[in-house]
Amino acid sequence: MTKKDEPAGYRFLKVFRRNFVAGILVVVPLVIAAWILWWVFSSVDSMLQPIIEAIFGREIQGLGFAIFLVLVYITGVVASNYLGKKVINFTEMIARRVPIFRQIYIGAKQVIEGLSGTGINKAAFREVVFVEFPRPGMTTIAFVTNVIKDKDGKKYYGLYVPTAPIPTSGYFEVATEEQVIHTNISIDEGIKIVVSSGMILPDKVATGRLEVKGEPKSLADAFTSLGKPEDTTQDEQK
Repeated sequence: MTKKDEPAGYRFLKVFRRNFVAGILVVVPLVIAAWILWWVFSSVDSMLQPIIEAIFGREIQGLGFAIFLVLVYITGVVASNYLGKKVINFTEMIARRVPIFRQIYIGAKQVIEGLSGTGINKAAFREVVFVEFPRPGMTTIAFVTNVIKDKDGKKYYGLYVPTAPIPTSGYFEVATEEQVIHTNISIDEGIKIVVSSGMILPDKVATGRLEVKGEPKSLADAFTSLGKPEDTTQDEQK
């Protein structure tokens, strides 16, 4: 059946489906981004509303978030000068000595540094990998946060498994070299994948398991040592 012979109703459904899908691709990312921003705005604003109500006698929506932004900026200005750095370092030293709070503070700081790429010495997230999670047979994206070795030289990876679409919450697990599938996905691309819940994906991803002697200088060197890595692609319409 040629296009001219197609019933009008069938042609209408094809056009409707094409336009509807195109609309979803535009609207859904905007809705997700707006929802995340609104969630952050509401959470921060509500935390400061009791103080605003105590001062002004009533709640003023949005003022709490505005005050928070001002406080963040002032903190940044203070932290940028010599005396401010001394104060911040002293405060962090105290925070790192408090049980329980110390673990939460360090973990939260590493996550924020990894997401923003502003780590002082190195990024908190070193590499994007695939790992079986939450059960065997299912694979998810994870970020390498650290690499350790036992007394026999066996390598273990500290992995942060983020939850979508808000990557600041997630799970920590330790995996062996055999359980980790290395990729050539950059940290920025990995974060985009998580935030978009997989709607933003690379066209092609090189993957492989490292079973080489010595430490590769880079992921590209690691793939060279592995030989040609497995090429994982999205299904393409033929």
